[in-house]
Amino acid sequence: MKYLSVSEIAKLWNISERSVRNYCADGKIPNAFLKGKTWNIPENAKKPERKNKHTDKPKTLLDILKSERNNKIKGGIYHKIQIDLTYNSNHIEGSKLTHDQTRYIYETHSIGLEENTVDVDDIIETVNHFRCIDLIIDKANSELSESFIKKLHHILKTGTKNSERFAVGDYKKYPNIVGNNETTKPENVSEEMKKLLKSYNERKTKNLTEILDFHYHFEQIHPFQDGNGRVGRLIMFKECLKNNIVPFIIYDDIKLFYYRGLNEWKRERGYLTDTAKSAQDEFKEYLEYFKIGYRKDI
Repeated sequence: MKYLSVSEIAKLWNISERSVRNYCADGKIPNAFLKGKTWNIPENAKKPERKNKHTDKPKTLLDILKSERNNKIKGGIYHKIQIDLTYNSNHIEGSKLTHDQTRYIYETHSIGLEENTVDVDDIIETVNHFRCIDLIIDKANSELSESFIKKLHHILKTGTKNSERFAVGDYKKYPNIVGNNETTKPENVSEEMKKLLKSYNERKTKNLTEILDFHYHFEQIHPFQDGNGRVGRLIMFKECLKNNIVPFIIYDDIKLFYYRGLNEWKRERGYLTDTAKSAQDEFKEYLEYFKIGYRKDI
């Protein structure tokens, strides 16, 4: 098959080169692919139909994340989420990397160290977490499944010092606890996860409470030997994107409220709900800064 350049297609279709690049980045031209910084477009490709601007639906956050990632946009909401979600979720679990070091790894694919030492696993898990976010963006609209959740865990923990000893990408082999609380026994994890997913997926649309309820039960099962908190928070982020709910990041200043909310969920749901809504309010400020619309009713 013969391929044409962006400029050649732009002349052929009588549109701007920018429009052609946007079509490619949004996946609207089948079989177009990026080689280096150049789009290669099949010569028999058809010009995508352009909808009336008045009938177009507003772009969702998920649409924008896909577009910014595909176009390698720097400094946008995708860039910020990669750094902030990764830093804060890892920091909750004890990572010693600073926010600046996390940003440096993301932006330069290298690590700048001064006098302090850093656990290699912190670096590996940071890079892996970036990849997990990309998987979430790719699969946001898919139904939650055991295989997807296991894939998140496999990406997150691959290459760490416990990756050979523990079951990376598979359920735990040894009992574990959360705080002072026992979790589901290893031999019962698969059955409990199937029951949880079946109950959750039966609801076609989800609200914030249902997403938080899934998170609570997921953390109670604690299906993996390690990495449960990060995988659980990634799942919440995915489900918010899927259901067009404003996502949220658990920042360091509210992590104790987050822990309390999980501990008290069965008795009082308001603690975790209020924590999530407070984090949503902070995320809304970023959406407004980047001029991204969001639902005001949830």
